Amino acid sequence: MKTYFVYILKCSDGLTYTGVTNNISRRLEEHMNGLNKSCFTFKRRPVELIFQQRFNDVEQAIYFEKKIKNWSAKKKLALANGEFDMLQILSECRNATHSNYNPKAN
Repeated sequence: MKTYFVYILKCSDGLTYTGVTNNISRRLEEHMNGLNKSCFTFKRRPVELIFQQRFNDVEQAIYFEKKIKNWSAKKKLALANGEFDMLQILSECRNATHSNYNPKAN
């Protein structure tokens, strides 16, 4: 059975990179060594692996990767740090111009 990983890297400039791979050590080495000049992380090295989640189903791995790619950096860092209570807080809409904004919903 093949194993897949969704991972988050923290780049030297503080930005995060989210990816999916079937070989986490190889992929991390590729990011660290800058093997692909067009890769997001190439000019942001060194990178640090801050999160990885194992999956047995590639479809689930891709779904999870796509989901967290759209998260804010703060939310990704909360996930990486195991601050699961913060995930809900960081998910709440705080923009008064957004249609989901409801400051009285507590």
